[in-house]
Amino acid sequence: MKLVGNVHLVEGKSADIPQVLSMLEGEGITISANPDLHVRHHRHFGIDEARDLSARAALKALEGVRRVFVLAVDSITAEAQNALLKTLEDAPGNALFIFLHPAPQTLLPTVRSRAQMLALPPNVQGRSLNSALEFLKANPAKRLDMLKPFLDKNEDDRRDMGTTLQFLSALECSLAPLTTDGSARAGIVAIYRARKYIGDRGALAKPLLEQVALLVPVI
Repeated sequence: MKLVGNVHLVEGKSADIPQVLSMLEGEGITISANPDLHVRHHRHFGIDEARDLSARAALKALEGVRRVFVLAVDSITAEAQNALLKTLEDAPGNALFIFLHPAPQTLLPTVRSRAQMLALPPNVQGRSLNSALEFLKANPAKRLDMLKPFLDKNEDDRRDMGTTLQFLSALECSLAPLTTDGSARAGIVAIYRARKYIGDRGALAKPLLEQVALLVPVI
């Protein structure tokens, strides 16, 4: 990974933040006790979080030459992305932004066009790819069992949206090249629908994922 510009996207989750910080350290950015380094994990990034980030980015650096923001966002609304466009296009005070998202290709084109993609080592994303390939080979009954971990909630009564979105993205990428006759269209639509809505507050994750299990063709 090499930094070029002020805005960067990484396909990953909060667990991958240490690798990003290590990369920043290699770029000469102080990681330990740096008041200008802000690291956050947002399960849901909405308009309020976007406004807060823009306000923080507008502040002057306390010690270094710029403020650095590393944010892992499991899901981010279109409204929040639009609210950030001006901040990302003209980064105040030469601020540096690195967003980790499980499926950055699903972000708005206007956001992606302002950012450089950074790739983590292949083994980090390999787990999702292997799970997707196993899912494609499985029958519907086994697929429903494979999806159960994505429906489990933690002690905060929340699901791991980052892992779910990363899996759905890997599934779509794995499915598309394997079918050329249009037989996968219903499955791809189901994946797109699940990926688009599953992070919304109040979304019914179980039926969205069940549609993926039933409509994606067995390869």
